[in-house]
Amino acid sequence: MRRSPLPILLFAVPLLLAMSAEEGGHVSATMDFLGKVVNFLILFGGLTFVMRKPVKAMLAKRTVDVGETIRRAEAARTGSESQAAAARAKLAGLDHEVRSLKTAAAEEGRRETERIAQAARDEAERLKKFTRQELDEQVRLGVRELKAYAAARATDLARDRIRTRLTPETQAALIEKSIDRLSRLHEEPAPR
Repeated sequence: MRRSPLPILLFAVPLLLAMSAEEGGHVSATMDFLGKVVNFLILFGGLTFVMRKPVKAMLAKRTVDVGETIRRAEAARTGSESQAAAARAKLAGLDHEVRSLKTAAAEEGRRETERIAQAARDEAERLKKFTRQELDEQVRLGVRELKAYAAARATDLARDRIRTRLTPETQAALIEKSIDRLSRLHEEPAPR
């Protein structure tokens, strides 16, 4: 395995700069700036060297997580789209179902109206028949009462006429006549 000269160079440069600053006793502004740049490069170079693998692993994991989140979001979007399509289809089916329910309800209402009308006709016919029977019975009772009244009236009239016409002399004559008839009936021999 071949090593890169860069880490060695990064450690060596600050040592060289530090030696040159001790010689003159004064540090020049350029040397100060150069020292800060070297320190900066060493610090961030070392940090990069040390943190490269964990950061790379973290970024790879984050990339996988983001990919998984995107995949789940895509699956959720696909599922939502399929649910929306199913809901639209169901809504279209509901419109058809509502129309069929309305048609069925109208048909049921028509049949119920016909049934009620038929029941009303049947009831009216039954009431007419009952009324005819009731009227016939009333007529029969009326005729019977009228006959009874007429018979009673005729009997009363006949009694009044008989009383006015039947005087004691007519009564005696009728009795005599009846007795004569009875005696003749009694005297005649009965045929054998």
